Order: sequence, then structure tokens, then C-alpha cells
Amino acid sequence: MKKVELLAPAGDLERLKIAIDYGADAVYLGGVMLGLRANAKNFTYEEIEEGCRYAHERSKKVYVTVNIVLHNKEAELVKDILIKLEKIGVDAIIASDLYVVATAKKYTNLEVHLSTQQSVLNKEAVKFFKNCGVSRIVLARETSKEEIKEIIDNTDIEIECFIHGAMCASVSGRCTLSNYLTNRDANRGGCSQICRWDFDLLNSDFKPIEGDKPFTFCSKDLSLLKYIPDMIDMNIKSFKIEGRMRSIYYIATVISIYRKAIDDYLNDPVNYKYDERMEILLRNCANRDSIPQFFDGTNDETCGYYNGRIEVSNQDFLGVVIAYDKETKYATIEERNFFKKGDSIEIFGPNMHIVDYIVDEILDEDNNVIDVVRHPQQIVKIKVDTPIYPNYMLRKKNNILTKS
Repeated sequence: MKKVELLAPAGDLERLKIAIDYGADAVYLGGVMLGLRANAKNFTYEEIEEGCRYAHERSKKVYVTVNIVLHNKEAELVKDILIKLEKIGVDAIIASDLYVVATAKKYTNLEVHLSTQQSVLNKEAVKFFKNCGVSRIVLARETSKEEIKEIIDNTDIEIECFIHGAMCASVSGRCTLSNYLTNRDANRGGCSQICRWDFDLLNSDFKPIEGDKPFTFCSKDLSLLKYIPDMIDMNIKSFKIEGRMRSIYYIATVISIYRKAIDDYLNDPVNYKYDERMEILLRNCANRDSIPQFFDGTNDETCGYYNGRIEVSNQDFLGVVIAYDKETKYATIEERNFFKKGDSIEIFGPNMHIVDYIVDEILDEDNNVIDVVRHPQQIVKIKVDTPIYPNYMLRKKNNILTKS
């Protein structure tokens, strides 16, 4: 059976473990060294080693980003960083600077994946980077389905594509607005997301143009769930999800949904049927619209927000399971959003195992009966007859999903 990789983001050790538990084949993360997410918590060497151990015990892989635009002072550190990452047990690095690629090939046996920061959009560039020693290319997010197919049909190298998450208003992150306006360099991990700011529009006389909403040029998110069969048939090696700074609920939801779609198609491609209900879950765990973006050839004004937008904080995520007592059947929950007695909720875990549940009895930490859970990260207990396990999650029940 054909094998494809589901690659998940990991902003910290908790997210790494959640991603692996919920079905990722590999995770990618940034260390405190030379990664492109300065605002993420990022990993120390010790945490990377622990993450590798956790992943490898479950036959999963860990990739580390070493993909900032290097200046002289960072270039001097590259050799020692790469040697240390190899010693720790990292499976591959994700690089954009050819000096990093060359150093990795000269001094280590690390596998090197070329970052999307190189904006590779054509087969000739793929051939060039393969000759440089790269074993996998992460294509630019602006690549269309036809372009991806042409690249795969005319080259002999692993191809990785983004399938879900935030997009960039520039070309694969090559933006200088953040640096110019806030002195935070987007190409060195400090993007201040200027594209999501509100702007005044001026006419040719520099007079304000009045509109219903402020102007912005923020991109909508990417979602290629419905194209998973096409992408598998095209022989894309790795399906990448963006979001190292997203919540554990987002990671668990997105990974489990794509895991199910991939496995369902691989196990029975003839009878595979796209489940539109999964789109609802994906939409509900994020706060921006998601569309196929460039993959299906659409790259017009519908791909972004130009007249303002509303980003509502997700309230579906109710809590995470800390423990379950099989004798008493009480689950210990850490609350994340308000819920109360009588609410209809779902408890879900890896492999899309879903338990429908109506909140009946709620106990606080001192075993006092309460009716409402309203305090952030409050520890409570609820009685659940079906066994559930640590890191299972609670969410609001969406009645649309129950309809046939």
C-alpha cells in the first residue's frame, strides 16, 4: 500500500506529543537556534532530545527548522548546531540557506529538506537543489495542482506540500513589511503580521477613501481536505500542516481529521467518499475562512480579506482529560472554556474515537457538586461510562455533524 507522511507542527513538547498521539507520522519544530518562529516557545536541545525519544519510541520522526536568513554571526554557528542536532537524533533539518545545506552534507549525515522559504515553483529549481544534496523539497504554497504534477513527473525527489493552515500575503513568507514598519524581520522569525493590520485607503490626491470597513490584505487560510485523494495519486510524499503556535485543540482536531481522510482513501480508494462533516470541524477550530488557495488555480480577490474581517476566538474547546478512574468512572478534566450541567458535548481522542455525552454531574477538586465550570484551567470531574484517556479532549457538540 502506498505510504504518505502526515507532518504536524510542534510549538513545544506538549504539542509534539499531542500531534504524534493524534496521528502525525512526523513533526517539525524550531529550536532556540536559527528557526523562523521567534514568537513560538521553541525547543531547547534537551527538549529536542526528549521529543526525538518520544517520537522514535512510536516509530515517528522529528525534523528541525534551521531556515532563517543567515547573517555572518549565525553562519559561524551552523556547523556546531548541526553536529549537535545529529547527535541528539534528529531525523532531518529543514533549511533554506545553501550554506546550511552544504555544511550539513559536509559534516553530518543529516537528511536535508529544502524549506518553503526558497519559494520553489518549478522542476528546474527542484533538479538544482537535488544536485546540492537536498533529499526533499517543500514547495512554495503558491504552486498549483498542475505545476506540482509536472514537477513530480519530471524529477526524482521527495515532494512535500502544505495542506492546511495560515497563508502569507507575500510569496512564501518573503516579506519585508514587518521589518520596515516594526523592525521585526519576517525572514528571521519575527513577523508582526502587517498584512492583518487595518489600513486607510487614499486616492490619488492622498485623500481618504471612505468605505464600510478598513482595508486589509490578509490571506484566508489554506485547506485541502477535499483534495487528499488527488494529492495521494500525484505521489506527493509529505502533507504538511502549518501552525506551530496553534493550540493543542487545533492540532488534535486538524491532525485527526486529515489522518482519517488519508487512511480512509489509502485503505479503500474505490469506495472512498469525502465527508463534508469534517469541513465543519475544521472551520470551527480556526478563526479564519479556509479555501484551496492556489492549488485549484484560484488566486483572485476571493483568496483574501480586503474589506475587514471578524476573527472570533474559538469557544468549542471545553477541556482536556487529565486522568480517568476505571473503577469510579470519573474523568478528571482541565477546563478551557465555559460549560455547564445539561450541555451536550463530545469527547474525542486519537483515531477520531468520539463519545457523545450530556453533562450530568460535575464535581470540583474537593468533590463538591457544582453546576457550572467557568474558571480558566479549573480542575473538575465528570462521570463518563465509556473509558477515556489522558489527552482526550472535550468540545461542544455540533448538531450538524449528527445529520445524515
